[in-house]
Amino acid sequence: MLQEEEVTHLVLFYENRLKDHHLVIPAVLQGLHALSLCEVLAPGLAVSVLKAIFQEVHVQSLPQLDRHTVYSIITNFMHTREEELKGLGADFTFGFIQVMDGEKDPRNLLVAFQIVCDLILKDYVLGPFVEELFEVTSCYFPIDFTPPPNDPHCIQREDLIVSLRAVLASTPQFAEFLLPLLIEKMDSEMQSAKLDSLQTLGACCTIYGQKELQEFLPSLWSSLRREVFQTASEKVEAEALAALHGLSACLSRSVLSSDTEDLLDSFLSSILQDCRHHLCEPDMKLVWPSAKLLQAAAGASFRAGHRITSSIVPLLLEQYNQHPQSSQRRTILEMLLGFLEVQQKWGHEDEEESALLCSRAPLCSVLFSALTDPSVQLQLVGIRALTVLGTLPGLLAPPDVQLVVDHLTRLVLHADDSQSCVAAMEAAGSLAPIYPGAFSGRMVQRLAEELQSEREEEGRRSMQSLRARCLQALAAVSTHPGIVHETIPVLLQCLRQVPKGNVPARACDVVAVCQSLQQVAVQCQRDTESCWYYHQTVVPCLLAVTVQAAMQENAHSPLGKLLLEEEVLSAMVPVVSAASAHLCPELAAQSVSQLVPLFLDGEVSFLPQDSFPCPFQPFQGGQHVAAQRRLVALLMAFVCSLPRNVLIPQQDRLLQELLALSCSCDCPFTATAAAKCFAGLVNKYPAGQQLDQLLETAVSRMEAGLAEGPLRSQALALLLWVTKGLVLRYHPLSSRLTDKLLGLLGDAELGPAVADGFSLLMADSPDVLHKGCHADVRIMFRQRFFTDSVPKLVQGFHTAGPGVKANYLKGLSHVLNHLPRPVLVTELPTLLSLLLEALSCPDHVVQLSTLSCLQPLLLEAPHVMSLHVDTLVTKFLGLTSSPAMAIRIAALQCVHALTSLPVPVVLPYKPRVIRALAKPLDDMKRLVRKEAVVARGEWFLLGSPGR
Repeated sequence: MLQEEEVTHLVLFYENRLKDHHLVIPAVLQGLHALSLCEVLAPGLAVSVLKAIFQEVHVQSLPQLDRHTVYSIITNFMHTREEELKGLGADFTFGFIQVMDGEKDPRNLLVAFQIVCDLILKDYVLGPFVEELFEVTSCYFPIDFTPPPNDPHCIQREDLIVSLRAVLASTPQFAEFLLPLLIEKMDSEMQSAKLDSLQTLGACCTIYGQKELQEFLPSLWSSLRREVFQTASEKVEAEALAALHGLSACLSRSVLSSDTEDLLDSFLSSILQDCRHHLCEPDMKLVWPSAKLLQAAAGASFRAGHRITSSIVPLLLEQYNQHPQSSQRRTILEMLLGFLEVQQKWGHEDEEESALLCSRAPLCSVLFSALTDPSVQLQLVGIRALTVLGTLPGLLAPPDVQLVVDHLTRLVLHADDSQSCVAAMEAAGSLAPIYPGAFSGRMVQRLAEELQSEREEEGRRSMQSLRARCLQALAAVSTHPGIVHETIPVLLQCLRQVPKGNVPARACDVVAVCQSLQQVAVQCQRDTESCWYYHQTVVPCLLAVTVQAAMQENAHSPLGKLLLEEEVLSAMVPVVSAASAHLCPELAAQSVSQLVPLFLDGEVSFLPQDSFPCPFQPFQGGQHVAAQRRLVALLMAFVCSLPRNVLIPQQDRLLQELLALSCSCDCPFTATAAAKCFAGLVNKYPAGQQLDQLLETAVSRMEAGLAEGPLRSQALALLLWVTKGLVLRYHPLSSRLTDKLLGLLGDAELGPAVADGFSLLMADSPDVLHKGCHADVRIMFRQRFFTDSVPKLVQGFHTAGPGVKANYLKGLSHVLNHLPRPVLVTELPTLLSLLLEALSCPDHVVQLSTLSCLQPLLLEAPHVMSLHVDTLVTKFLGLTSSPAMAIRIAALQCVHALTSLPVPVVLPYKPRVIRALAKPLDDMKRLVRKEAVVARGEWFLLGSPGR
């Protein structure tokens, strides 16, 4: 390592060499660059080096690499010798201007722009050279750089734009030079120049003040107004509005003194003067551009919002009443909605000074009239506007709130169009936390009355539709703890009515109640108190009614079996899961201490109804045991959703019972539920000897079940779910179980089911073994499973007999379909030939899965896919005549995606493809015809100019 004295001698030596022949300059600069990194550089040497470079070297005559070295030397010294360089004063700025002047290489410009930013942001002295520094950088504005093809440096136009913008918008000192330049470029015909200028203006507004903008405000407003009124580009319009917002915000920040003009007020007056009259024009041509400009300015600050809203809202209300047509009223109401949203942004600033207070009564009148208008689209805008108005403090008086609730209730119950009904439910959900008393006392009560009433005069379909709406609305409005306490008993009463026979016994009725309960559960997860109330109220009720149904003497009648149907129990699973997943550990432990003994020991004392005709013993023999065992699905939903730190009582005994049930039960639904529950618990089980012993026992049971007998399918289901649980947590045994599954692909009886099981292993499970239920899920499990299993799948395919090859292809397609695209693209060259072979497989599942896999690859890996274009075209066109509609649609989507390949590759196939796509145009199915039209249109345009 060099000493300080040695570094000093070397610096002086290199400085003298700068005066030598120009051929030695590159080597000298390299030496100085190395010395600029030395920590033992003596004070004053950094200044000496830079002075020598500024005086002796004509930097812009050097090659690119040497110029880059000079910029690097300056950068190094600015990082390590800042105070010394600042001692040079404006001479340092002038020297750098000379160095940079005329630079053209984008690699060097990125460094130079950063140096200028540092000069300004770190308060180097610019002195009299502010304009020169601006000129030496602004000459590149706007950037028109296009990177050459296959550029190894990967410098993009956007990189230069962002770097230059950071320079231009770094100091208010540039304002007098920059703003005229921006106005000039905004008035040009080039869209890229307009966009760059508008974005740069927006960036400048964050640091400019009233003083910098005052002189240029009229010209800036004129340019921005023209871009919104006359532009044909949505991008330019959006940037112009953003820039106007920035100007208004900048002026709003200025602190007023008694002797200064209020520029914000005069600026907003100009905007109002130029835009307000357009809102009253009969043809309404410039209504939307004017409204957008006004809303962009109003949204910048509370002052701006108050000034504009107080002027515009009364005018819009007047225009609404003057235009009788629904389409015109809808336009006016949408504009009004925009101004309400502006007030929503600033409404909390000062409730008593709200610009809408004076217009409160006519505003409510207009919105209520919109909700009763026959036009559905006007109703929808009215609902949205009323929702926003309801969130603004102090704008809805108590009588108005009651009217809002009544209108929303009416739309929920009686709206002819489902869109209005759904919008009313969403609005009720948004407003209920603000006005819980009104919604609880009026809407919930009315919905409950509708559910309890029996309407003999109405048709069954109408009655069921009204019932479904009431259930959905009860769930939607349950967004406040007080309302949840009102709606949950109503929903549970609907559930209890089904087995009592008050409502016609249909599974879909119970499923609808469960779906509403699930929605309420998800909404309760945000509040700990509501979550616990929901859990201790809903879960015991569900268990009570289902346990009662499982024990009834008439359990084999249609009514008694209703609650035990697979569809109904499957609908209850997400209810229990959502009610349990967000419990705090203490409350979860309290609940699990009751529920597990219910299933293991028949302890029913905690249930709302603890008087049952026979014992509840799902894991033992006895009366109605088959019906009782079906309730293991609810046990699964509960215990598999608990946090991992919650201790489950008698867990080992429970696991043994679940293992035995999953292998011995002849009911597939029950056996699968037990297998999923077992796998979910194993996934969270702490690593150690106990887990290893448990898994060995499970493997022995599975091997025995798979060997022979009538319950092989149940053993396979257990194997799949246990494998998934272990794959997710990277357990070592997962490889052994995966190999067993690979071996079963050659089984004539189980092979197809095993192949479908690979989709189960890779996909997210909706009820267990996912992050939402606190499962142990490692982030890269899919990639790891792919690496372990795909080579074996490929090898197995090549060695398998003709009768089972399809199983390997199906398993492979399932794995690839769930693999992250970047990984799949990387492995594509080795797997593409096998995927093409899968398209010839007679199994429709294989074909559909493979098409779904190939379609995005055509877009993401065109160069690899181009090598097989002939085969791809032939296969895809052949599958457009498949008997399966889903395959015809997927094949047409792939034919469409072929047009993304390089044009020279696919252009020779254009006539053939267009002829072949004539047949799907006459397909019996509309969805197929739709895809055929889109694909054929793209192929017609293939090779056209401008594409």
